[in-house]
Amino acid sequence: MTDPWNLQCMQTVFHLIQSDPENRKTALTIAENLTEDDSVDMDAIEVIAQADGIEPLKSDGEGSDHVRSLLDDGVAFKACGNTLDMEDLDETDLVDGVEAVPSGAGELTRLQDEGYSYIRP
Repeated sequence: MTDPWNLQCMQTVFHLIQSDPENRKTALTIAENLTEDDSVDMDAIEVIAQADGIEPLKSDGEGSDHVRSLLDDGVAFKACGNTLDMEDLDETDLVDGVEAVPSGAGELTRLQDEGYSYIRP
């Protein structure tokens, strides 16, 4: 008998780049919904933030509590190093558990090459 839900292990990367707080909130909510979707066997969920999308990853940023909650749920967050440099921030300015990567575009490209599905809400 075949699985009616066709469960597969999957990997998804969300691109958080929006300046509008509601758009950022929507992106994080969609990532959260994916963690709760029993019809999809997720191997990994990552959020790559760059440009104005970096705000919720700041330790005191708007949406940082949502990021902390998602980190607790196993979602990985990565901050663009180029954005951090442009905003004069370093890893200590970010929510604990957020990893800095050299470039958001480079990390997105690498993950897609590894088979991650790309979502930009």
